[in-house]
This record gives sequence, C-alpha cells and structure tokens, in this order.
Amino acid sequence: MKCENCTKKECSKKQPGGEYQSSSSNSVGKTEENAELSEFHKLVSERVFLSDCLACDRCITEQERHRISQQNLKEFSRVLGLNKKCDTSKHKVLVVSLCPQSLPFFAAKFNLGIPDSTRKLCGFLKSQGVHHVFDATLAADFSLLESQREFVQRYRRRNQDQQALPMFTSACPGWIRYAERVLGSLVTPHICTSKSPQQIMGSLVKDYFTKQQKLSPDKVYHVVVAPCFDKKLEALREEFYNSLLESQDVDCVVTSGEIMLMMEEQKVSIESLDSIPLDHVFGETEEVDIVRHEGRGAEGFLEHIFKYAAKELFGLDVEEIVYKTLKNRDFQEVTLEKDGETLLQFAAVYGFRNIQNMIQKLKKGKFPYQLVEVLSCPGGCLNGKGQAQLESGKPDRALLQQMEEVYTSLPMRLPETSPQVHRLYQDWLEGADSPRARQVLHTQYRPENQAASSPDYKW
Repeated sequence: MKCENCTKKECSKKQPGGEYQSSSSNSVGKTEENAELSEFHKLVSERVFLSDCLACDRCITEQERHRISQQNLKEFSRVLGLNKKCDTSKHKVLVVSLCPQSLPFFAAKFNLGIPDSTRKLCGFLKSQGVHHVFDATLAADFSLLESQREFVQRYRRRNQDQQALPMFTSACPGWIRYAERVLGSLVTPHICTSKSPQQIMGSLVKDYFTKQQKLSPDKVYHVVVAPCFDKKLEALREEFYNSLLESQDVDCVVTSGEIMLMMEEQKVSIESLDSIPLDHVFGETEEVDIVRHEGRGAEGFLEHIFKYAAKELFGLDVEEIVYKTLKNRDFQEVTLEKDGETLLQFAAVYGFRNIQNMIQKLKKGKFPYQLVEVLSCPGGCLNGKGQAQLESGKPDRALLQQMEEVYTSLPMRLPETSPQVHRLYQDWLEGADSPRARQVLHTQYRPENQAASSPDYKW
C-alpha cells in the first residue's frame, strides 16, 4: 500500500492505514446485515494519502501503534458498556466534546440547521450513555486569544530574538507532526505555543470541570468528535498525559464519520431522536448558543490575529480582510498597508503541496510573512478526511459545499466578547496573563529528528 503520489517501487513507510483498519474493523467496518465494508472503513483501510504520510513521517512507533489502536468506536463502546455493569468501581463519567468543524457535517447529513442537528446529535450521544456533551468552540476562543497575544509579543521582540518571527499556527496536528519530525529545530521555535482547541478542551474538562464536579480526572472519560484522523495522534502526546493520575486530557478521539457509522449500524432514525441542548461546563441550565469564528471552515486564526495585531501594533481598525490568491485558493496572502508601506504580511497555507511550496520559500530566503496559518487538509478543517471524503479518497465536494453553507449561516462572535471566557480566565486561570494561564493553555513543540534540519533555511 502506497501513498497517492508515491513513485517508488517499494515503500519503506509503515502505513498508518493498517492501524485504522485493525482498530475500526471490529467496530464500524461491517454492517450487521451484509457484512459489507462501509465507505469510511474502505477509506481508512485501503488507501494512504499524502497528508497521512505528512502526519506519520516514515513510521509510527510501536508505543503509538498500540495506543492509537484504542482511539476508535470499539474502545468508546467498551467504556459505555462498563458503565452498564454492576462493578461501579469501573464506572466513568462520560464527556463528549464536539469540534466546531464537525457540527456542519452532522447538519448536512441530518438535513437540518446546525442548532437543530446538534441537539439531535446530543440526544443520540446521551441515549448511548454519555453524561455531558460540550461545544469545543469555547476552547477555540482561548486558543485564538492566546495566539493573538503571543504574536504581538513575538512581533515586539523581533529585533532582539531571531526566532520570534515568522510565527506558524499550531492548531493542526498533521502540520505539527511534520514540523517536529521532518523540518526540525529551524521551524519548531517559530510554532505558536498555544495549545490547539482540542487540547485546551482536554485541560478544561480534566482540570476545571472535574474540580467543579468534585471528580478525580481518571474517573472522567473524555471523547472528542473531530473532522480528521490526525487528532487521534495529537491526543497521545506525552505532555497531555498525567502519569500521576494515569489520565489523558483527551482519552479518545473519534471522527465525525465514525459517529455517523455508529448511528447507521444502530439504524437510528433522526426523527426519532430527542432534541437535547448542549451542556455548560459551568453546569448551568440555559441553552448554549452555537456560534462560529471568522475563517474558511477553520478557527480563523489568520483573521483574528491580523485584526488584533493591526489594532495593537499600529492602531488600525481592519473591517474586512482581502485575500490575494497566489498559486491556488489554498495559498493566499493578506497585507496591511499604510501610506504605501507594508506593515504586516500574513499567509494561509493549506494542503501538503502548498506546505512544500512554503518550505521552498524558506529555503530560498524569500519569506516575507510574519505569520502563516498552516493546515494540512486542502480547503481547511471542514475537509478533514474523517468526514468529507469519498470512497475514492477524493473530497466529497457536494457535501463540502453543504457544510460550508451551513457553517457560514451561524452567527459570528469574537472570542473577546465571550462572557464564559472572561469568567474562566478569572475562576480557572487566575487572570489572562497569569503563570497559571501560561501553564494550562500553552505547550512546547520540539524537533524529533535533528538530522532533518538544514542550514540553508533563511528567515
């Protein structure tokens, strides 16, 4: 089995697809009626894509091989089953966090708006035995705010610190894995240290929420529903594991497509599902408003950081961001100018081929950008392989268009205006710029393959 653009007669890579095959085939690979392989199972078991190789880089370690085998519906179902048995010592409080980019998938599949489809999804999860269902947009608020503050700090020290700029966003685990394992130390210091929304949600659930509920973190089983498979690997990072309590911030990641398959296996009728509102991390009873951030099916890191930096650094209010397309729609740039002078130049780089083009610019010393929003999936997170792929491996463009339409129909909200965020900064993190906030909301990215670093990079 080779990746889609491989020209080698023999491929030395250990293919991650085999892991997904073995882990998912027991739970979602076959239907009860005819034992035929489902579309998503065929996707993850039969073909490895260039972005998959981007994520794994040559191999998956044996330890990762074992642990990723637990990132599937079989493990999720096992924990659900334990809660139905008499031995209460093995019972867990089940929490599911929904990534914002997964919500449009269910809206399109259910043929409903996002608020209505999310209530139906919540109803399904609770019918399975899940106790709490959260919207991870709250965690994305924190990631955006921390990222934009970090960029301004880096910009202000750029003349004293050669590694301050450019800054690369850190929300995409496929990009992070590639940077750490292939690009090495000349790139990793430039990666924003803010945790991804998924891992901030992990901290929020296993730290703040467990304390509110007077629970030990190891008594909570936290599942994230995400649009891509790379999120499974991200959840396994060492820094997101508490060895003292033997507790992972995110215990299991399942893709949107896997949840849909779970519903199909059970022959769930959408109409028959109860409509149940999402839960509050504060335990409050009023319904959660579902909102979105600016951006093309992602969290909008470029847009938010650009507007924040323009105001903080130059006192300029940017109402509308105009993108200039370079090689294609997935390689675009944005420029802030005043009196003919370029003040800021950012880029959005999506997809592995464009990432490679960006790296070539680095090598040639032709890199004018202070910030790059990097995503390994072409088209952004809505196009994650866990929800928007056909059996052939190509994007399901009709589904993607539906998802984009329902996503953009949501009202936008700036993270700065969220009362929940302000409350958590004070109650949980001891203030926005506190050492506690730094400890909980940030991490470090380090090269795993120093030999990959090359002296011909020029910033």
